[in-house]
Amino acid sequence: MSENHLSSQFDSELNDVSSRVMEMGGLVESQLRLAIYALSQFSTESASQVIDTEMRVNTMEIDIDRELSSIIARRQPTARDLRLLIAISKTTANLERAGDEADKIARMVKSIIESGEARALPSSELRIAGELASGLLRKALDAFARLDTAAAVSILKEDNQIDQEFDGFVRKLITYMMEDPRTISASLDLLFVAKAIERVGDHAKNIAEFIIYIVKGADVRHSPMAQVESAVR
Repeated sequence: MSENHLSSQFDSELNDVSSRVMEMGGLVESQLRLAIYALSQFSTESASQVIDTEMRVNTMEIDIDRELSSIIARRQPTARDLRLLIAISKTTANLERAGDEADKIARMVKSIIESGEARALPSSELRIAGELASGLLRKALDAFARLDTAAAVSILKEDNQIDQEFDGFVRKLITYMMEDPRTISASLDLLFVAKAIERVGDHAKNIAEFIIYIVKGADVRHSPMAQVESAVR
């Protein structure tokens, strides 16, 4: 078998596993959107659909990891190809965790509905934050598909906006609980929802960092923005 044919096979395997990551990402995106819808409409049915999807996401992560292990064992990739495979594995793990956060949101929504305090709490602001997080995850997946480092840097900057939304919401929620202690239980559920949304933004940011790692070979985790921009240039 010629070297070119081997390379062609390897490319085909990489394309296949990358496509499966995109498919998994699409599933997690839809899971998150449905969780945000469940929150905005206080829909038990939508929340249950999110929870039911979780097993599919977990199964996809396991299948992709198994395929990655097989590729590494058979092809023994080096340099950028190895970075790509490692980053795909880490991206898959972050997608699975983002799915976990969607699952948490759905479960908290059901708890809030059962408490009877749903309409008295400022959930509409969380919907906005949730849409920001969902949009950021979608941008991260698009950037990953194109290995677009400029888009990756933009995503890292946008994550700060979600963090600011989270901080502002926490302050407002504390005010609600102080004014009416009867809302404390449901407010705490809503606080967990807010934290889950913030974590989705973090997972999108992680994926963006992996893009820079693949293309530039630079590990920019926990790095200040000036250092990230310098690594991309």
